[in-house]
Amino acid sequence: MQVFERSLIVTKSDLDELNHVNNIRYVEWVQNIAKAHWLNNASPEIIKEYYWVMLSHCIAYKSAAFLGDTILIKTYVKKSEGVKSIRMVDIYNNNNTLLASSETTWCLMSSKTNKPARITEDIIKLFN
Repeated sequence: MQVFERSLIVTKSDLDELNHVNNIRYVEWVQNIAKAHWLNNASPEIIKEYYWVMLSHCIAYKSAAFLGDTILIKTYVKKSEGVKSIRMVDIYNNNNTLLASSETTWCLMSSKTNKPARITEDIIKLFN
């Protein structure tokens, strides 16, 4: 299992009316880290041939984040089988407090047919 990480700093635009990070922002961070991991690991040829769509998303909110917090987002692929892949994402603050944990199911799609494509061994190896 290969863990991919990114960090960011909470800005005013991330906040809701309660002055903590809006729940929608966590969902965006989950989607953004998944895309960044794919683009970081896959070759231009693979990226041209395939893309991912999210099938399901489950997120558990554990604690709040606030303006100026440094956020660490960690992701890894838990399982890939057939056309589906399960991705885990954990989001921490600068005190290493778990803020949110997410499990998403993604489907690999063929760019040529816009239909599901079996996940190849080469793609599985990109994330192990």
